[in-house]
Amino acid sequence: MLLTKPHLSNSFLPVPSPPPSSPTLSFSSNHARPLAAPICRRSRLRISATSTAAPAPSAAAAAAATAALSRVDVLSEALPFIQRFKGKTVVVKYGGAAMKSPELQASVIRDLVLLSCVGLRPVLVHGGGPEINSWLLRVGVEPQFRDGLRVTDALTMEVVEMVLVGKVNKNLVSLINIAGGTAVGLCGKDARLITARPSPNAAALGFVGEVSRVDAAVLHPIIAAGHIPVIATVAADETGQAYNINADTAAGEIAAAVGAEKLLLLTDVSGILADRNDPGSLVKEIDIAGVRQMVADGKVAGGMIPKVECCVRALAQGVHTASIIDGRVPHSLLLEILTDEGTGTMITG
Repeated sequence: MLLTKPHLSNSFLPVPSPPPSSPTLSFSSNHARPLAAPICRRSRLRISATSTAAPAPSAAAAAAATAALSRVDVLSEALPFIQRFKGKTVVVKYGGAAMKSPELQASVIRDLVLLSCVGLRPVLVHGGGPEINSWLLRVGVEPQFRDGLRVTDALTMEVVEMVLVGKVNKNLVSLINIAGGTAVGLCGKDARLITARPSPNAAALGFVGEVSRVDAAVLHPIIAAGHIPVIATVAADETGQAYNINADTAAGEIAAAVGAEKLLLLTDVSGILADRNDPGSLVKEIDIAGVRQMVADGKVAGGMIPKVECCVRALAQGVHTASIIDGRVPHSLLLEILTDEGTGTMITG
């Protein structure tokens, strides 16, 4: 039994001694009297028997402690990945469901800022399809697509540029700044970052362009300063004519131009599937030869083909790895970069 500091008794009178033949330890509520014999001055003190041991933690406190320890463990496990990629540039193409859902959008923004804070150098390249469709309908234009590409006449091109560059881009810049990062909004026209050329199918698609070249000179000082470039994929040709560039394609070319370590395409699928009808057949990692064989075998088809081609072209130009990841998964960027498991398909050179 642990004893606390003695407390003075209410009475200074000596405690009468019981018969010598029966020394006993008597207890009152929360207090204990010492053995009566021998009588001494300490017999005038009453000793508390209350234990000083800390009370058992409540279930809520225990749960909070476990959660805190789990967060610390996660940070500790991420250390090797942070060390590996510190100072490296990662280009992220942002679009799809991750752009439509406010919750997923907040997740992407926080991931970008966190990556920047731990020493990586993220570059965000974005589309804005749903927002463009909404504004086209407001001005009385029905959105049209052919083979997955937007048919872009002169009026549509004007709306695309206003929405992507003037609205979506600046909104993303604002969200990153609010989250604690420092973002710089750009489009392909700025400092001739992207020079466009007409698509081979221009007669049917209108002002849908391809990337002729990328001049990353404007990006280097922004990245070196620890800022996050946010790039809308509207560009101009040599004559100044504006074109709408596919965001996946632009992201791949920008990744190659800045010497990125990683290219990550956020999509609305889990990645490349060995069997398109089996969501559980995700291919976690594959090389260029393997993915080309999957295309030849018809296992990669439809809208996945341009994404794969974009990744292969980026790898051929020096990007180390390219990943197609599921943007519907919260914090998919962190899972792909800071864990071994990842959250999609990584293509290697």
